[in-house]
Amino acid sequence: MSPEIIGVIGLLVLLLLIAIRIPISYAMLLAGILGFSILRSPSTALSMAATEVYSSFSSYSLSVIPMFVWMGFIAYYSGVGSDLYRLAYKLVGHKPGGLATATQAACALFGAICGSNTATAATIGAIALPEMRKYKYDDSLSSASVAAGGAIGVLIPPSVIFIVYGISTGESIGKLFIAGIIPGILLTILYMIAIRIITARNPSLGPASPRSSLKEIIPELKSGILEVVFTFCISLGGLFRGWFTPTEAGAIGAASILLITILRRRLSWKNFRQSLADTTRTTAMIMLMVAGAVVFGRFIAISRLPFSIANWVANMALPPFVVMALILLVYFILGCFIDALALILLTIPIFHPVVVNILGYDPIWFGVIIVLVVAMGVITPPVGMNVFVVKGVAPDIPTETIFKGIWPFLAALVVCMALLIAFPGIATFLPQLLK
Repeated sequence: MSPEIIGVIGLLVLLLLIAIRIPISYAMLLAGILGFSILRSPSTALSMAATEVYSSFSSYSLSVIPMFVWMGFIAYYSGVGSDLYRLAYKLVGHKPGGLATATQAACALFGAICGSNTATAATIGAIALPEMRKYKYDDSLSSASVAAGGAIGVLIPPSVIFIVYGISTGESIGKLFIAGIIPGILLTILYMIAIRIITARNPSLGPASPRSSLKEIIPELKSGILEVVFTFCISLGGLFRGWFTPTEAGAIGAASILLITILRRRLSWKNFRQSLADTTRTTAMIMLMVAGAVVFGRFIAISRLPFSIANWVANMALPPFVVMALILLVYFILGCFIDALALILLTIPIFHPVVVNILGYDPIWFGVIIVLVVAMGVITPPVGMNVFVVKGVAPDIPTETIFKGIWPFLAALVVCMALLIAFPGIATFLPQLLK
């Protein structure tokens, strides 16, 4: 049996292990060790696994993960999300669908200090859904706008997805972060346009709320935007300027927002401890998945499956954009069933060499495209993670009601991706300024 066939069988075994609900990190670790044992030997496989797991957990580059994750949890537990939503609500809440539009603005602002789609959806959802119900918004529109808006959190830097992609491919995390700014703003605007179209056709879905005066807006502007602007400028501004490494930028960002929330007495001792506990759990989960993916990636590499796929693609008589479309279709289908981080860690060893080395696409641009596909996956059935997060925040809203309202936002995501494919400079313009 050829190594390539064993590689394909290894992928099928991995999918089977995931299907029977074995945690994805353990499934990747087990499939990688089994496959490596067949191609080499059991003792070599175990030695390789031990070395790679230790290397992953002791890697300095991975220390960037807990820093940005903690920054997001401090923002979550200190109530910064509440400030951001009140500001966005007072600015645009008086228009039809204004509260749903404010939700998108709040998600984008919160995403600038969080980096997690689920945390963004949970934070803004807990604030926005009661307000939208108070003003008699349609449950489908209100819940779907929160679920879709949460996906902006993985595009606006800092983003855990960008960090994992950068570590997996060796690309600059700073360039990936800055590449997500314009697409993140574009996606936010497209979401808002989708909401305006929906409410223009049927104003009863999102009735307008009372207009806020300038005197009501200014206090919210001062309290809601200070943490975001200060943290973003200090942390990511220093990273983009080359003053800090990604880990240092995350540490400075976490320290900045922690200091602000302590001075303003926004973070209790209980919530501080909870932020540390949640950061520890989330970081352990991510790092274990990275370690499992590294072991599985070593097996895939020695099976020569990526090289065979690359040669097959190189010999195809199809234009590069057609091959790229097929790759994105695979990502979209898998994203409906597999967690975002797991999807990236599973597929990058296979598709990244093809896209960059064979098709000739920019790796930074490809990273942004991957994040957009991931954003689709977290809101599409049957395993749309953000939908179930919103369901947890509002348990009386049926899951099918949330999924029913997702489609206009999914269309906005498709439009955003089409614009990025047609005009790659949307994602690559800012990173090129760093050269």
